Amino acid sequence: MTRLRSILSRVVALHVVAIGVTSVLMPLALYWLLNQAANNLHRDALRGQAVTIGSFLRPRPDGGLALDIPEDVRPLYSDGYGLYSYAILDTTGHVLFSSRADGSALFPPTESSPGDWVMRQRSRGSVLFGVTVVRAVGEHLYWIQIAQDLSHRDVIIDDIVTSFIPRVAWITFPILLVLLLIDILIFRRALEPVREASMTAAAIGPSRTDVRLPEQSMPTEVVPLVHAVNQALERLEAGYRAQRDFTADVAHELRTPLAIMRARVDALDPGLVQEALRTDIVGMARTVGQVLDIAELESFVVGDDAKADLHAVCSEAVAFMAPMAVNMSKTIALTGAEGPIWVRGHSDALFRAVRNLVENAIRHTPSGGEIEVNVLADGTVHVLDDGPGVPEADHESVFRRFWRRDRTQADSRGLGLAIVARVAEAHGGTVGVRNRPEGGAMFTLRLHAV
Repeated sequence: MTRLRSILSRVVALHVVAIGVTSVLMPLALYWLLNQAANNLHRDALRGQAVTIGSFLRPRPDGGLALDIPEDVRPLYSDGYGLYSYAILDTTGHVLFSSRADGSALFPPTESSPGDWVMRQRSRGSVLFGVTVVRAVGEHLYWIQIAQDLSHRDVIIDDIVTSFIPRVAWITFPILLVLLLIDILIFRRALEPVREASMTAAAIGPSRTDVRLPEQSMPTEVVPLVHAVNQALERLEAGYRAQRDFTADVAHELRTPLAIMRARVDALDPGLVQEALRTDIVGMARTVGQVLDIAELESFVVGDDAKADLHAVCSEAVAFMAPMAVNMSKTIALTGAEGPIWVRGHSDALFRAVRNLVENAIRHTPSGGEIEVNVLADGTVHVLDDGPGVPEADHESVFRRFWRRDRTQADSRGLGLAIVARVAEAHGGTVGVRNRPEGGAMFTLRLHAV
């Protein structure tokens, strides 16, 4: 059985089980209570009737016993339609008086003792429920048997008890079902702060490490967990800030030694050694610059009112990278929509993204090839090259930091496309790649037009 992971689902499941058990036990318990109450009412009524019958007994002068029942009371004890039946016996078990037509006792003396309650089915289908009591009249003791015909039309108490299960008990389940629905609404309301905290937690990211979960509105049972999560977030923020600051500091500190090294290399006599050293220093400076860009972008947040002209950004990036393309015997062109294309974003960050896309295209395009930067009015930028393309299995990997398909390439550290992905994420956009049918790759940066 799959374990329920939702608190609400667990509560509902347990309530359903409780409803099923309660729907069975509650009617049975109520039926038992009603039955007991009905029996108590019967007993009280029979005791009262025994007292009444005893008050009608009179001793006769000859030592016998007389029963004087008033005329208006006699129909209550008639054998055909009476609600009650009686029989009066002496201590030997001889029947002196009986409401039955045959003058017999209601219960054989051997079946009951005084004070015992007896239930007996008669031959014609009626049910007698009665008791035997002892009453002294004069100097003699007599047994008074009094019983009630439970099948009589005036005995509605037993009818209520009998019809309770089929007519009344069924309503227990709908009532409990309504209570379940009310419970669900109550629990949903009680868990609303937890859902709000979940939405707050979903907003926590590299650019919003200062966000904390609210503790004041949380249920008491959840507060310790929320407090522990907030403490963990504080520790993570401190570690994240320290790592980010360290990376930025290292990148900054490396720029000065690199500048000194380049000046010293430039002072060397021209030759192969100087050119090799200059190439290495340029590569190191590029890597340091990319590391610094990554560190700055980690805390970069785009304002809600920030907007940039994407066409101007792409035009600047193409102009900036054109000398590199020309030096490598490659052409570069800006195509697509003309005029300003306003998107939500920061110009400098978008320039870094487009510049890295163009630089990546230049490095993978063979000599004599062409790089095209196509800008669309909906805020989309396509950077196309004539290179070998990107294997489909690597379409996601190319945007990871320090990922390189060919580890032998000394001029690449796998940071350029990672910078593009970070800029796209910060702007709420996307970046992807696919191969062109005629050969080469097409990188697509999608932004939100305003």
